[in-house]
Amino acid sequence: MTTAEFINLWIQEDEGSGDYSSLAIIGPGQKSKAILMVKEDGIIAGVELASLIYQTACKGKFNFVALKQDGESVYKGDSVFEIECLTHDLLRMERIVLNCMQRMSGIATLTNKFCSAVKETNAIILDTRKTTPLFRYFEKWAVRIGGGQNHRMGLYDMIMLKDNHIDFAGGISAAIKKTQNYLNSLNKTLNIEIETRNLQEVEEVISTGGVNRIMFDNFSITDIKTAVKLINNKFETEASGNITLETVSEYALTGVDFISAGCLTHSYKSLDLSLKAV
Repeated sequence: MTTAEFINLWIQEDEGSGDYSSLAIIGPGQKSKAILMVKEDGIIAGVELASLIYQTACKGKFNFVALKQDGESVYKGDSVFEIECLTHDLLRMERIVLNCMQRMSGIATLTNKFCSAVKETNAIILDTRKTTPLFRYFEKWAVRIGGGQNHRMGLYDMIMLKDNHIDFAGGISAAIKKTQNYLNSLNKTLNIEIETRNLQEVEEVISTGGVNRIMFDNFSITDIKTAVKLINNKFETEASGNITLETVSEYALTGVDFISAGCLTHSYKSLDLSLKAV
């Protein structure tokens, strides 16, 4: 689905049979201008998306001036963009723009804090699939704006063998071998990551091989250090599970390549923004 298709669905859901609040008091040809204002410090995200929303809603008949770019630090009182268009369009898009930008900016702000906490290491901050259905693309876009990377977009672009996959398959070795046979049968190439729950499972993956990355799920710091030494750069490594802003730097210092944090997209605080008429 394209961004324009998403935007049209958002408009249909919100507008229904008509924005009667605006239709009741605003003439059909009236034009107005508004400015997006920042009400708390953070990282702004969704400026490009806002422009696309107005482009779709106003059918090109609008004037959008970006005063800040996605990924910039913003502070209370800053102006982010100016928009001039038909007043009806401005009013009916107000909440859609704010809903998207407040959420994306909240994600970008939290991601930026995680990235700053590990900047003295080689660890890369990743998101997860703990996202909002049908809003995943925009949440993961916000993670990138904040300085992180996307783990995978969905089920289709990477093999991720988690605990339930492993148990249903009959164990780690069986899961890896079945995965390799399946990919070979389709002549398909996908990176394979496997989740491990303890050091014994890490050793089994090492002896079996056939994967690109080993994830340490809810390991202690001590066990991650041991696992990283055992792997000795033979596979990529990833720490995951209840990693917080307060603990992420300690995990990064273990030498892992990646740190995934579901909280980036499920426990962020939306950034307070406001669209004001001028």
